[in-house]
Amino acid sequence: MWESIARIVLKYRLFWLIVLLSVTGFMAYHASRVRLSYDFNSAIPTDNPKYKAYQEFRKKFGEDGNMLVIGVQTDKLFQRDVFDDYIKLTEELKKVPGVDDVLGIANAINLIKDTATQKPVAVPIFPAHHASQAQIDSGKAVLLGLPFYQGLLYNSHTDAWNTVLHVNKNVMNSAQRIVTVNAITGLVDAFGARHGLDMHYSGLPLIRSRMAAKVASETKWFLLGSICILALILLLFFRSFSTMLLSLAVVIIGVVFSFGTMDLLGYKITLLNALTPTLVVVIGIPNCIYFMNKYHTAYRDTGDKHEALVVMIGRMGIVTLFCNLTAAIGFGVFALTRSAILNEFGVVAGINIMLLFFISFILIPVVLSYLPAPQPKHMRYLQNKLLSTILKRLEIWTVHHQKIIYALTALILILSVAGMFRLRSEGFIVDDLPQKDRLFTDLKFFEKNFKGVMPLEIVIDTKRKKGWRAAPTKLLDSIDVLSKYIAAQPEMARPLSLPEFLKFLRQSYYGGDSSNYDIPNQADIALMSSYVSLDAKAQPGAKNNTLSKLLHSFVDSNQQEFRVSVNMADIGSKRLPVVLDDLKKKTDELFDSAHTRVEFTGTSVTYLEGSSFIIKGLKDSIMWAFVLIAACMLFLFRSIRILICSLAPNIIPLIITAGIMGWAGVRLRPSTVIVFSIALGIAIDITIRFLVNYRQVAPQAGETAVVDTINTTGISILYTSLVLTAGFVIFCFSDFGGILALGWLTSLTLVIATITNLVFLPVLLLGLTKGIRKKTISQPAHS
Repeated sequence: MWESIARIVLKYRLFWLIVLLSVTGFMAYHASRVRLSYDFNSAIPTDNPKYKAYQEFRKKFGEDGNMLVIGVQTDKLFQRDVFDDYIKLTEELKKVPGVDDVLGIANAINLIKDTATQKPVAVPIFPAHHASQAQIDSGKAVLLGLPFYQGLLYNSHTDAWNTVLHVNKNVMNSAQRIVTVNAITGLVDAFGARHGLDMHYSGLPLIRSRMAAKVASETKWFLLGSICILALILLLFFRSFSTMLLSLAVVIIGVVFSFGTMDLLGYKITLLNALTPTLVVVIGIPNCIYFMNKYHTAYRDTGDKHEALVVMIGRMGIVTLFCNLTAAIGFGVFALTRSAILNEFGVVAGINIMLLFFISFILIPVVLSYLPAPQPKHMRYLQNKLLSTILKRLEIWTVHHQKIIYALTALILILSVAGMFRLRSEGFIVDDLPQKDRLFTDLKFFEKNFKGVMPLEIVIDTKRKKGWRAAPTKLLDSIDVLSKYIAAQPEMARPLSLPEFLKFLRQSYYGGDSSNYDIPNQADIALMSSYVSLDAKAQPGAKNNTLSKLLHSFVDSNQQEFRVSVNMADIGSKRLPVVLDDLKKKTDELFDSAHTRVEFTGTSVTYLEGSSFIIKGLKDSIMWAFVLIAACMLFLFRSIRILICSLAPNIIPLIITAGIMGWAGVRLRPSTVIVFSIALGIAIDITIRFLVNYRQVAPQAGETAVVDTINTTGISILYTSLVLTAGFVIFCFSDFGGILALGWLTSLTLVIATITNLVFLPVLLLGLTKGIRKKTISQPAHS
């Protein structure tokens, strides 16, 4: 069958070449249209309760993840020349396109009671321009006498000062975010340079924009680097520029197809599917190596180029098809998860790995048919002395030291299983950043001085409109007790809520003394009822004045739901559930569930939910990968015994890798769990090629079939393993910890898989042949 297909491909070679080039042109057009994704909330399904709660929160209270903070730790901020420049900086930041609001030391307000109107008036603490040193000192004294700003704009214990910017939500979800963030950081860095100050900035807009920029940059460099490294390896192997260029043409077309597929499916480039083009390069080169290896072997045996091409397609067609199919399954199973980001990666990677088969199957034989026959120097690698020596030693161990191999394998597995018990699952929002990266160090600055910048939102629903009026002091007291409890925790800052704002109002109502910064009692509420109202409709122009904006950021328009906004440290997915459970117990104590519902939401909660969801999805995908790959192997070889022999050498590397992760302290997180499905899908290729060759030579070779297979297939397996390992090692140069871990863990797994397939698999086959008659050995299905 496959030889007939080979003759059809070669007979109509020009037609197939034109078709391939035409489709490539079409995909190149769509590849030019693909864009970078700026959505970091696609890990959770849209029907997830946590996702729904977060979207409902955003509708009522706006974005919680659009805050960018600028910090500085110094005792000279209030020197006249520095502070004047700091005021200018604040004004310049307001003018940056995409910045909605700026709240900082320079433009902080105080609430003053207007004796004429008996209403609070927001007045600037510092003059807008050219303040004298006396005015600055006076303003500083006022600022430090306002507890409302403690922990928000300043930390008097550490001389740390903070400015908070809110980035427009539309800018947050577009490419403009990078421009806006770069403009902000440029102004801040220039201010710091002028005065010799070490400036710090953090917040989700900054983290997300910088990570998106890094994704775009690394995608280009990894793609270019992988192509260059693999081109060099191919040139060293085959000593032929034409062979190298042909192989590169295969993978470059594959890369074009991968980007084109993203656009056709309506996907954008994310941190995960940005890996697809590089993976296409890494996986596509082995296709070329196996095709070229069989072509050179056949030409050496027949001396006829056309016949060698027919043999190449006939022998390698089904092998490459099933190798690409199993690799596609290893990636494609992610499409079975309900996480959008994993689903997109699985679909794009799975489709394009299968497309690689068709690209290789058409382009390689067609182009080779036009090229001259290979010269002896191009086939010299088939007699590589070093590799022949390695294979000879493997042969000796396989035949004469089977008990030692079994014993060593058992010992390594015992140690690996012990290491697996040390594995722990934990992720952080900035998990992928190196600890020396400025994003990471600046985040730690804010965690040290302001207890963090990661948003946690608590929504207290009174279950009816204006529900707080039934017992206002009780509700306010309960929220205040909760706020004090939260502020006492080491990983959470003092929350902002309605009670905090009312404390600020009470302080201004009673003359501004900080001793009056306290929760209003029933008498205070009665006295202050004319001072300020929660009802926006009762205040002319309320929607536009500063006080009303601040007030109504903590309560919804129906006065039914109240927001408690917390900034917290990036404490990780292991600690966060403990913290949330503790807060849940506290809210259960403070609020009557019959009349009040408490919801925990915000970016921190959705991140935890997304991380947990992805890890669960990845674990499920590994199971599906095993099932589907096992089905492919059973269909290919039609033997339960061969199926067991094929899976064992690939399960062992996964167990060993998991054990090494445990002993090395590598945490289970999305970027490390994904290794197992990927490695299984790729490593099984080695097994397929070995077993197919074994089944082909077994009828003639008999008991020496295993040894003959090691010698004939071993060289191409070693070459391919070297290429795959080199291809994944390039990820070790990533600035993202997750991609770096993906690189070295996958490389390690593939090295171990190569050893088990060339040592442990032959031992299993030798043991199998002792109890099976020769008549049970048959060719693989459809060969």
